[in-house]
Amino acid sequence: MRSWRGLLPNRQIFVNGDFAYLALAQIPQAVEICHMDKAPAPNRIREFREERDMTIEQLAEATHLSVSYVSRLESGGRNLSVGKLNLFAHALGVDPRDLLAEAPTEERRVIAVMGRIGAGAEILPEDEQVPPEGLYEIETPFPLPDDALAFEVTGESMWPRYDPGDIIICWKQGTNVEDVIGWEAAVKTSSGKRYLKRVLRGPTPHTYDLESHNAPPIRGVEIVWLAAIQSVIRSGQWTKLSASARTNLSRRMLAMR
Repeated sequence: MRSWRGLLPNRQIFVNGDFAYLALAQIPQAVEICHMDKAPAPNRIREFREERDMTIEQLAEATHLSVSYVSRLESGGRNLSVGKLNLFAHALGVDPRDLLAEAPTEERRVIAVMGRIGAGAEILPEDEQVPPEGLYEIETPFPLPDDALAFEVTGESMWPRYDPGDIIICWKQGTNVEDVIGWEAAVKTSSGKRYLKRVLRGPTPHTYDLESHNAPPIRGVEIVWLAAIQSVIRSGQWTKLSASARTNLSRRMLAMR
């Protein structure tokens, strides 16, 4: 029967009969988890152990550590050193980096309303005085991608799909109109007007028709910007986020970290 020493990599150290694998790859996060003056960093030891139907006693035996020590590591009561990191990675058959739990990321749930968009009404740039940060901010009930932006609907030509005061959430911005042919989208024409319309191919190449539910179509326009509509927050279901509310929201998000 082969000794466990025969299974070890060539690079190893022995200290009083115990051993620890030297790092087989550079792991920048390991520098942080070795500092004992820091709060214990989370790890995924228990997650991988349970996936493999291992008991904590079996893992302790495989790593030549005590059950109580392994238990404290799993619960976050102790820091996971570089040596122990590679030791557990070998015992669980995973990459050492996979044992390091990623820090939770802050989800974006606040969005600036960047202007108004016409569902029947024409919105010209000179009609608005929109500061760079937008007209106002609202909190959404769902997380948002980084490229999301919002507009407030004005006009009734898209009723009952959209009402005045609805907030449309858009992302996937660009100029490839083919991506939204046959669908509703936020568009900006070459004349600078913004609309919320269904986009169809126009009578000539590179022109498009914009259709509404309750208004005549706009024919043969050139589109210089568009954004796919991903969600709608109905009028009356959102409120402007005040400065104090914005501060409170930031505190709640920080507390969740």
